[in-house]
Amino acid sequence: MLLKLLAGAVALAVLVLVLAYLFQRRLVFLPADGPVPAADTVLPGASDVELRTADGLTLGAWFVPARGDDTGVGTEVDRGVTVLVAQGNAGNRANRAPLAAALRARGLSVLLFDYRGYGGNPGDPTEDGLALDVRAARDHLVERGARRIVYFGESLGAAVVAELATEHPPCGLLLRSPFTALADVAAEHYPFLPVRLLLRDRFPVVEHVRRVTVPTTVVFGSADEVVPVTQSRTVAEATAGPVTTVEEPGAGHNDAVLLDGPRLVDATARLASGSGPQATC
Repeated sequence: MLLKLLAGAVALAVLVLVLAYLFQRRLVFLPADGPVPAADTVLPGASDVELRTADGLTLGAWFVPARGDDTGVGTEVDRGVTVLVAQGNAGNRANRAPLAAALRARGLSVLLFDYRGYGGNPGDPTEDGLALDVRAARDHLVERGARRIVYFGESLGAAVVAELATEHPPCGLLLRSPFTALADVAAEHYPFLPVRLLLRDRFPVVEHVRRVTVPTTVVFGSADEVVPVTQSRTVAEATAGPVTTVEEPGAGHNDAVLLDGPRLVDATARLASGSGPQATC
């Protein structure tokens, strides 16, 4: 009888591990798959653009000019800096419209884009796929003449832009609620699983920022229930270049203050203005 119980327990454990391995990306990537409204219906003066990835996908994106063209939107003169926003693991670009509006009001142009599998885009999200997607976004900005670019990465997006920065350094890097590596944050939420053996996507943020020397700002909430605060602090400590930290007291991972709050927007604007240490913008 005992042997049967043990065999059943082992079989159940194996089944859980197999299911966790097969369906892990459904836990990591939580896309809102569309439809996404036209850009100018959400942000007057914004335009819908298409990005072409190296593996042949066409992705939807919104370009938000600093001054809103002739709409009168925006309160500051165009600074000539564009913020490339890499979103977190959930939602789509429409959810980041308040951030784009706040940055535009500070004289910054913004590119909001959706990863593959998000916002009605084709394909399935993976670590390698997101790396191609963010490169397509950067290539689009370079092709349209942008020379001064700040990367803004939100949670999972922080991993995406940190990796991009190792190959194509921006003039500033904003990491909002970054984790040290996907396995580290997964282990916090699934301590009963051997996540370091199971994970197919790694997103090793600390490894990337050790190679990044551009001015970097790390923003996080002190009550983050998704990414442990200690991990965001470790990312800041590991960054090779000049780094500034901004901690929002009492803020959770998805609180509005970490979407488009004044300190977050101010930190991005400072990177764009070149007012931080060893600024390059």
